[in-house]
Amino acid sequence: MADPMRIRAQMAGDKATVRVLMSHEMETGQRRDAAGKVVPAWFIQEVSASHNGKAVLTAQWGPSIAKNPFLQFSVKGAKTGDKITVNWTDNKGDKRTDEATVT
Repeated sequence: MADPMRIRAQMAGDKATVRVLMSHEMETGQRRDAAGKVVPAWFIQEVSASHNGKAVLTAQWGPSIAKNPFLQFSVKGAKTGDKITVNWTDNKGDKRTDEATVT
């Protein structure tokens, strides 16, 4: 399983700013190794986020996203103590879910 995501959710006025750092190799499938063999594609395909169980973000990603991707978004109506949950699924079926509390 992948390393945990680093999630920070901070209040800024009437909305929470959520910053997520994901740990993933994100191979495009076009690079070759030292022996000249193509390194198989391995990338995050879907990212979703929820605020207290209600979906607030869904994104479809492809192989062009950078290694260890960073994502930032805002959630209107959030309050201190609310839960933000972030999920991702990659093209090999690996999944990761982590959550943070709004501060």
